[in-house]
Amino acid sequence: MTTLIICALIAVLIPYLAKAPVAFAQNKLAGYDNKHPREQQAKLTGFGARALAAHQNSFESLIIFAVALAVVIGSNNVYQVTETLAIMHVIARVLYCIFYYINQDILRSLVWLVGYVCAVAMIALCL
Repeated sequence: MTTLIICALIAVLIPYLAKAPVAFAQNKLAGYDNKHPREQQAKLTGFGARALAAHQNSFESLIIFAVALAVVIGSNNVYQVTETLAIMHVIARVLYCIFYYINQDILRSLVWLVGYVCAVAMIALCL
């Protein structure tokens, strides 16, 4: 169970850690506008726009992973395979952000699929 909790903690932190490159890009765009950050984010292009997309997608992925964790823990299916899938999901999500930052769209899409399949498999194994 500790492995799942650690994966949950990392998954919760990823969207906020993924915000750092967005803030960096915003700062390069005439300084970080804390009064209107979303307006400023909408103006980002290139790296900044990709960083924002990675940040936002990290929240979207968190919802699916949280459900998978809840199903695994709630149904008492905490086994090596579900823990391994959780670890793989977290690794895939970190790689997803990295591949988004460096503009590797095919690799990004592949690791997105890996992360999604891991979360779905966690739920399916509980049936």
